[in-house]
Amino acid sequence: MSDIESKNRENDSCSSSRRYSCVYASWHARYFKRFITTTVRTTGLSDYTGKHVSSWYETFAFKGLSVLQKAGGLHKFMNWKRALLTDSGGFQMVSLLELAEITEEGVKFKSPYNGSDCMMTPEHSIQIQNIIGADIVMQLDDVVKTTLTGPRVEEAMHRTIRWLDRCIKAHQRPNEQNVFPIVQGGLNPELRSECANQLIKREVNGYAVGGLSGGESKDEFWRMVHLSANILPKGKPRYLMGVGFAVDIVVCCALGIDMFDCVFPTRTARFGCALVRTGQLNLKQVRYRKDTRPIDESCDCSTCKAYTRAYLHHIVTAETVACHLLSLHNVAFQMKLMRDIRRSIKDQRFPEFVQQFMLDVYPDKNYPSWIINSLEAVNITLK
Repeated sequence: MSDIESKNRENDSCSSSRRYSCVYASWHARYFKRFITTTVRTTGLSDYTGKHVSSWYETFAFKGLSVLQKAGGLHKFMNWKRALLTDSGGFQMVSLLELAEITEEGVKFKSPYNGSDCMMTPEHSIQIQNIIGADIVMQLDDVVKTTLTGPRVEEAMHRTIRWLDRCIKAHQRPNEQNVFPIVQGGLNPELRSECANQLIKREVNGYAVGGLSGGESKDEFWRMVHLSANILPKGKPRYLMGVGFAVDIVVCCALGIDMFDCVFPTRTARFGCALVRTGQLNLKQVRYRKDTRPIDESCDCSTCKAYTRAYLHHIVTAETVACHLLSLHNVAFQMKLMRDIRRSIKDQRFPEFVQQFMLDVYPDKNYPSWIINSLEAVNITLK
């Protein structure tokens, strides 16, 4: 039995009588790549987070596989003793599409650093991720722009399934690392359903929902998440890629999602914004110049314990350390949100948690229609 299967079984008893699973309800900290791991541990964030997220593309481009091989894998290289998840690089292929050519063999692209030709196949992607040594490794998928329609979406969906089989066949460490397939199909319900139904025929320990949060409407977004989660097994982790807004996380947990990753917490920190339950505080604004309160009086992160809004306002446009301080708080905020969700699920009061959370965010009860509709789909009615 793999580690992830053991964790699934240990946590299965805390799923409620509805559909709310807390199998792997943890935040995936892609944004930790800008922190050293000692910073994470000494600030207490390691009490909250279960995972780092890395990308084979970034590792391959910047560090080189020989360095990781010599170090004994990424866990040892970065001195991180908890779980790691590596992305396959499919998303980077979309962002570099003008440099890439996608064929059945794989993705041919020019390096953005020196212009050399590179070829990434499903086999090579898994080989790289085997060397990196992450606990969860993502298949190489054929990613298209979320809002794209037409035959290219269907082509990408079927190719993603074929590439999954090649990834599984090439996987050399099945007892140590878990390959997660990725549901694709754009905004087409039939294609997404077909993809998910094909993926669950494979022997894997978890699944991802990809190709969303890329410009589609919120109404389209939640319906594709709901459809995908309904097909994927409830006894295995379901990972929604690239989603990080607090409201989206709460809604998607209600729809059956367990795992998330996003750069949003640290990206917004770089713009001087701190996350709080009611939204964001833009600490660049002059209103915080004399505000001696912490960002969040209920937050126990190192930033809130040591610094005031006034101080952060003073340095946010002048000192790079402000980005780090706000990033630490924002990551802690996401960790606490997921911890609160897990606790409410275990206590069988998740619907009440959702109702109160939305009331905190929308005290005038002017809830967006997509939130109302998505939650009603899983029998949660907002007060």
